[in-house]
Amino acid sequence: MSTGTTTPARGPYFDELTRGQVFDTAPGVTLTSGGAATHQAILGDRLALATDHELGRRLSGRGPLAHPGYVWDVSIGQSTLATHFVKANLFYRGLAFRRFPVLGDTLSTVTTVVGLKQNTPREGRPLTGLAALRITTVDQHGTAVLDFHRCAMLPLSPGAGPTEDADDLSQLGSESTDDPSVLDSLDLDAVPAAFGPPPEPGTVIEVIGGDVVSSAPELARLTLNVAQVHHDARAGGGRRLVYGGHTIGLAAAQASRALPGLLTFVGWRSCDHTGPVHEGDTLRSTVTVDDVRPGPAGTHLLDLRSLVTADALEAEGEARPVLDWHYTVWSR
Repeated sequence: MSTGTTTPARGPYFDELTRGQVFDTAPGVTLTSGGAATHQAILGDRLALATDHELGRRLSGRGPLAHPGYVWDVSIGQSTLATHFVKANLFYRGLAFRRFPVLGDTLSTVTTVVGLKQNTPREGRPLTGLAALRITTVDQHGTAVLDFHRCAMLPLSPGAGPTEDADDLSQLGSESTDDPSVLDSLDLDAVPAAFGPPPEPGTVIEVIGGDVVSSAPELARLTLNVAQVHHDARAGGGRRLVYGGHTIGLAAAQASRALPGLLTFVGWRSCDHTGPVHEGDTLRSTVTVDDVRPGPAGTHLLDLRSLVTADALEAEGEARPVLDWHYTVWSR
């Protein structure tokens, strides 16, 4: 008979987090052509910068460029050591690319707890709190790749009483903005010819045809996302919750269909998950052009907003909102 002690393999509850706590033990992830192909098969993105390896080589001068969605999904996945028990990822702020990696680069991520706020207790419901996280990702040379914040809702440990955590999270990530100077690292002489005049500010594009959410746990596994609600139906209250990056990735794919001249994503100003998504839902996007600015070499920077809704597989009626995403793209 075993006399050993049973120890659970798990992440922290909300009340076990402290400001300044660092999570840096997630394995590094090498961006590979196989991973890129799997990511593209799940999300269906038509971004030429990533699907055309020759174009990616010419632009980077190093090798085929990795799809930015593949990069941010790996970064988010590596950060989930801190959010194993997550109930919902509420929002992201100020995601900025510092460098565009190529296939063959290896990404490592450090996640730091920068704010904690317990939610107001509600009778008959478990206690929860909001954890604000600063996420920084570098390549194998220590060169910065991504920098952003996200906010996750976590439960308190069983039997724990209320905490005194009450940080103001309203300004989370407000000092971080997308930095168009990241484009200076590319060979701008390799940019394809202009696709046509840019859309006017205020243009609203309805993307006709939705995308079904499939292979949700596979995407989570591919990107090292260990949040249990994406893998374990019991943890999700009887139904697995789709990883938020999956919703964002399908919205990005729909944006690339709406704007065929889109070259890549430069950064996000904000991204709010406004409702849950489950496998089998069909997502639909409306893309609004908020602003158009000149970019390098005759290109343009477009500030966009994607509003995404979901149709449930088994239900009829009005689509429910699931994403409100403000971001900047580079377009020819």
